[in-house]
Amino acid sequence: MAIIAIATTKLTFAQSKTDVAFNQLLTAYYDVKNALATDKKDTATEKAKVLLTKVDAIPHKDLPAAQHALWIEQAKIIKAKASELAVAKDIKLQRKSFESLSSAMIKTIRTIGFNNATVYVQHCPMAKASWLNEKENIENPYYGSMMFDCGDISETIKPK
Repeated sequence: MAIIAIATTKLTFAQSKTDVAFNQLLTAYYDVKNALATDKKDTATEKAKVLLTKVDAIPHKDLPAAQHALWIEQAKIIKAKASELAVAKDIKLQRKSFESLSSAMIKTIRTIGFNNATVYVQHCPMAKASWLNEKENIENPYYGSMMFDCGDISETIKPK
């Protein structure tokens, strides 16, 4: 009985440590999204660099096998697209990189379900792309001030 309790406690602790790291990644993602939504190219560059460090900080080895495999696959995409975004010389290129980054983040949160707060999957029909938002209000990262509130909520992901 004690062994089961210890194993369960260890798994819970590891899971919560992993959840904390994933939520820090999600916050870094929101920072990039917010910079793009407000047309702040230089801020998006800096926030993409922070996001890269958060990807590397995920203690993914304790994830169940299927989630671990998905994370390895999506982390590669997130890192590649965040790297592109960080070196892009213009905001249009940053926004293009953000599309694939967002797709990978959406797939990750749907599968791993680590969020400690409600997450809104929002979609822009003009860009034909979705993103994650911490707020219900639309803040379009693909068009920024040109179409700040264009889009709709396509899904609500409740906290874990």
